[in-house]
Amino acid sequence: MGGTQGLSTRGAGDFSHKGLIAGFRKKDWEVKTMTMDRKALEALYRGLSPKTKGRVKQAVDLITETKARGGRVAAVLGSGPNLHEGVTTLVAELIRKGLVDGVSTSSAVINHEMAGTLEKVKRIDGAALGFDPTKLASDGRVEVSLLSGRQLSQIEEEISLDRPLYDRLRRARGKTIIKVAGNMAYPTGLRTERLAADALKLAKKHGIPFEKMVGYGADPHTMIGAGAERNIPVLVTVPQLVGGGMVGLAIGDSIPISERCRQIARLLDSADIIIESALALSQEVHDGPFELFTGHGIWADWSGQWTYSLENKKIIRIDLDPNLERAWAAERKSGTVTEAVDKGLPKTKHMKIPFRMEMSGFARIPGSLPIAGDIGAVWPVLAMRAADALGVSLDFMSYKQSTPPGEKMREWIVRHVKPVDRQLLFECKPDKKYA
Repeated sequence: MGGTQGLSTRGAGDFSHKGLIAGFRKKDWEVKTMTMDRKALEALYRGLSPKTKGRVKQAVDLITETKARGGRVAAVLGSGPNLHEGVTTLVAELIRKGLVDGVSTSSAVINHEMAGTLEKVKRIDGAALGFDPTKLASDGRVEVSLLSGRQLSQIEEEISLDRPLYDRLRRARGKTIIKVAGNMAYPTGLRTERLAADALKLAKKHGIPFEKMVGYGADPHTMIGAGAERNIPVLVTVPQLVGGGMVGLAIGDSIPISERCRQIARLLDSADIIIESALALSQEVHDGPFELFTGHGIWADWSGQWTYSLENKKIIRIDLDPNLERAWAAERKSGTVTEAVDKGLPKTKHMKIPFRMEMSGFARIPGSLPIAGDIGAVWPVLAMRAADALGVSLDFMSYKQSTPPGEKMREWIVRHVKPVDRQLLFECKPDKKYA
């Protein structure tokens, strides 16, 4: 296990319970380690373009300098690719080792982490099994989770499980794949839906966000589990709120929207560096209602409310879209984005590029840094080089999912990252409410 001597956890209690959680570690979660493949990491680095390599070096230097002086790093993650590429599991490891101090993400990510992040399922032609096609998704497939007898028995203790249906699905012909857990597959998706309704009641009882509540019963290799263990915030952003079925609704219902906005704003305010990854609608994350530099926080400030500014933040965005780089470079060269805002011109026509809303705020922040690349390649290189520079040993590493080490990584997650433990969740007693 790697140590985190010298790495600060400054402000960790600002967002979470300041005391220990009664019974939080009552279940002895087994924290697994993974053998690092340094050759694979070096191959990922060599595959990056020269410009991306330079940006990765800049990012590593920023992170190591910030952490060495006791600063804070936050991650703002979208859903799909971050799960499939192992990035959420890697960020959980970075939380546990003190390199990431807070996360905002999507409700879909919370859903899948509650179910164990990734799982093996069989995809079957639903109509061939007699399912009503009008009740199926557009591809007509149904999915069954490939579970052990013990896992099935555990689920059967919580929900009414149709064993004959499950056995029939298991026997049916279909394609076996690894995909995000707790989604459309029977019975893990249904189990997560039922658990979400119960966890919502607990979250409301204790006055805390749903994602914090479920973290108390979550595997430490998930961001929600690592966040609860380290007492740091893992919060769903408002633009990414409704997704993941009942989980998204429960997250939205657990605390008022205004309180969620304040907690996310305070998370971003506390960070010296913000790393964005496979994220849409980040402009709305930045834009307010409490941010002054690019957003609409002027009216909150006018009214005497608390506000913050991104002006002096370092924002690293990992993004495959070359237009982000073009917008960022144009702003650096001639203030093109600012000019479009100043003149009230449509940015797409003014800059003659397909312009996404989040490019505007990002390009105008002085400390922003785009990294054009695949998150499956950039994140592991970034994480390992920062950890090495800080003398931190990582026990998990992600790899690009299309590579042999990436395939092994995904199998590792399926085997070792467990769903939320319902009994542990209901035994924990948060001792203080959020400030």
